[in-house]
Amino acid sequence: MLDIAVAYNRYMFLGNEFLTWIWFVIENDPSIFQRCGEDTHELTVGNRMVLVNRWANGMETISIKGDAAGLEEGRLSLKKGALVTDINLIYKSGTLQWQFSIKGESLNFSSYKLPETGAAEQQEDVEGLVLDKLYLYEKPFLFIDALYRHFIKHRLSDDWQATKSKMLLWIQKDP
Repeated sequence: MLDIAVAYNRYMFLGNEFLTWIWFVIENDPSIFQRCGEDTHELTVGNRMVLVNRWANGMETISIKGDAAGLEEGRLSLKKGALVTDINLIYKSGTLQWQFSIKGESLNFSSYKLPETGAAEQQEDVEGLVLDKLYLYEKPFLFIDALYRHFIKHRLSDDWQATKSKMLLWIQKDP
């Protein structure tokens, strides 16, 4: 059995590959999102992305921030061998929208914004409002979990090499 620290260091690249793959899927094959949930889903890159390129003697960190920020610098970083290590995503399901960031190293969520809900008008409405909030809170976690399961199955399949080739072509293509 692997020591937890050894396993963490050995496989932490998977989270960064997952986030890089998400960006690739957003731009090239968003139909994959339909297979990972029960209703219509849309996932887009939000207002922040961090990429890291590790070398034997150091690393380079590229941060892209802003609502109207272009992702050209990110694509250039990918060309140099960087991976996405932190990404802000906008998740839509039906008419609802969530916004959150995910760290690749641990797949932790942060900066979590739920869709707006109405206020409870009467005391009897409070329980229903709490249940609605719990449902809304949980929905993106379940979606990302299903997406990660899909990614891992695909990553371990024979089809991964073809996807990797498509990703390399996408990275080399001018934005």
